[in-house]
Amino acid sequence: MKTARRQFTLLALLALAVPFAHAERADRSKPVNIAADRVTVDDKNKIHIFEGKVVLTQGTLTIRSDKLVVSQDVEGYQRGVATGGEGGLAHFRQKREGKNEWVEGEGERIEHDARSELSQFFQRAKVRSGADEVRGQYIQFNGLTETYVVTNGPNATTVPSQQGRVQVTIQPKKKDGDGAN
Repeated sequence: MKTARRQFTLLALLALAVPFAHAERADRSKPVNIAADRVTVDDKNKIHIFEGKVVLTQGTLTIRSDKLVVSQDVEGYQRGVATGGEGGLAHFRQKREGKNEWVEGEGERIEHDARSELSQFFQRAKVRSGADEVRGQYIQFNGLTETYVVTNGPNATTVPSQQGRVQVTIQPKKKDGDGAN
């Protein structure tokens, strides 16, 4: 019984991972626009710090946070860390490729590494794709391997508990001929 439940949970999480892999492709070629109350630029170390009601947009991608720190390595790959602030959450939203559907996520901290294509959501993490949703204290999505990890503890740990468990909601998929659009 436990093995069947684990297999179902794994399949459910893999189904939720697909939306990230199919984000709007055209977004990559769009300019990045960032609005903030304050910007600190360290050209020598390739670090930009945006603070105060930060809004980053790139095509259909939108990231909202209180603070966004973007660093760039010598090869030009960027790494970003978005944080909520005063108990708030950082948010992202992006349209799925070829669908009128959005992927939305939030966490107290969201980290993305462009080199490894690894996205991580920390504390009060939630990701929604259409009507499907996953919640936990930590969510990691690897865009290269299209794998997903969700845990009920911080930093990919699992805490034995009946409370604070990972929550997954998967809506039934409509089949052709049953009223699907």
